[in-house]
Amino acid sequence: MGTRIVKLPDVGEGVAEAEIVEWHVKVGQSVLEDQILAAVMTDKATVEIPSPVAGKVLALGGEVGTTLAVGGELVRLEVAGEGNAEVAAAPRQTAPSSEQAPAERMTTPPPAPKAPAPTPVSAATPVARGSLGPPRPAGEKPLASPAVRRRAREAGVDLRQVRGGGPAGRISHDDLDAFLRTGPSAESAGGGRVARTEVETVKVIGLRRRIAQKMAESKRRAAHFSYVEEVDVTALEELRAKLNAEDQDRPRLTLMPFLMQALVRAVADFPEMNALYDDEAETIDRHAGVHIGIATQTPSGLMVPVVRHCEARGLWDCAAEVRRLAEAARNGHASRAELTGSTITITSLGPLGGIVTTPVLNWPEVAIIGVNRQVVRPVWQGAEFVPRTMMNLSSSFDHRVIDGYDAARFVQRIKGLLEAPATIFIEA
Repeated sequence: MGTRIVKLPDVGEGVAEAEIVEWHVKVGQSVLEDQILAAVMTDKATVEIPSPVAGKVLALGGEVGTTLAVGGELVRLEVAGEGNAEVAAAPRQTAPSSEQAPAERMTTPPPAPKAPAPTPVSAATPVARGSLGPPRPAGEKPLASPAVRRRAREAGVDLRQVRGGGPAGRISHDDLDAFLRTGPSAESAGGGRVARTEVETVKVIGLRRRIAQKMAESKRRAAHFSYVEEVDVTALEELRAKLNAEDQDRPRLTLMPFLMQALVRAVADFPEMNALYDDEAETIDRHAGVHIGIATQTPSGLMVPVVRHCEARGLWDCAAEVRRLAEAARNGHASRAELTGSTITITSLGPLGGIVTTPVLNWPEVAIIGVNRQVVRPVWQGAEFVPRTMMNLSSSFDHRVIDGYDAARFVQRIKGLLEAPATIFIEA
């Protein structure tokens, strides 16, 4: 038998390292050729690494969340034949040998769980023990040893207020310690409710780590400012409903493709908004092509698939592409190319959009348009109040390159197009 080291392969596109986001095997497990060993993440693309040979897992190259360089040791296998490595090199995690005592064996991390499990609480944790016993009926004498009773008297504690975690509700020293730590109000308040002090620790890995890093980088490097404008979308909603009713074979139109078309028209008048700012080179790249990022919530976190060349797309084409990309992102099938290259971004929380938001720029972009919830409310129109469908646009800009006056004019241009939707489709 020999030892085979499976290294992190070059996944292409100049990637130098990747993060382990999920293990599909564990130490001691037998694997077949082409069986998936692990999933690793580069940027926002997740890649599954198969086993090149059959064998038995001897060691894993790190825990979930570990970043490995390309060529670094991912998995060590015991294989038939000579293998490709000397066993003398000690890996980070190894399978326990039969000579090791159980207490001395190294712990092997299990595959990444589907959902984080709460931190286990040991038997000596005060609140966990105190919560085991039921509330003591009125008039029932508490069960406790003389030593516990003596400690209670010295501390001025009425044992009838202390929950017992032992057999038949017997009060132990740990139960008394729990009561002394949390206090009588926490133990007895709410008719038997018990204060909980468990703490769940969730490791930030994978896409959530990438999101955290990108958001922090954007706030650190860009000088954000936000501008909010109210838009009357009554006419647009009437047009949208009419188009959906007339042709049900086409993709269903939401507000998004109308906003994308309005954004294309507005960018033509304000090209500085469709740009990327390189603050190190101190240059601004203004793009002729309008590549709109659509912020999309997925089970793994926020992703931004990109609808490319919106200036060359029609209304239904935009609707179909947004739908396709959103489904690919939510299913985890979006490619790296589909998740990069945006020049301006639209973000929306849909029905949960709230009244006002302050979107974080998709750095190095200089503008992001945020859509808030639509509401029907009375609006004064000269002689009377009439019901109108109103919506706020909450947008953010990089104040290093976009002045407030220009940002306001840009949003006002979008507002005018949405309030008179026919003008979106009038050729310049």
